[in-house]
Amino acid sequence: MSELFDAVDALVASASVLPPPEERKRLRVAHGLTLEQVAGALKVRRATVSVWESSKNKTEPRGPDREAYARLLNQLAELYPAPADR
Repeated sequence: MSELFDAVDALVASASVLPPPEERKRLRVAHGLTLEQVAGALKVRRATVSVWESSKNKTEPRGPDREAYARLLNQLAELYPAPADR
């Protein structure tokens, strides 16, 4: 049964909603995190996180990276809600 749940979890994770790149950066900076810290936690390169925060690039994280990044961003969004004027 666990295998089925893992497969379902993977499907949900592949569609985790991420905020726009500029909001990703705002949340990271609001918490005082560096690109290196986020990259280390997610086990990706610093440049990878930088690309995910760049509005010029359309590259998005996939699979487990996306799930973990979405989880981080969701937790940060609870701590640092977007300003009302957005």
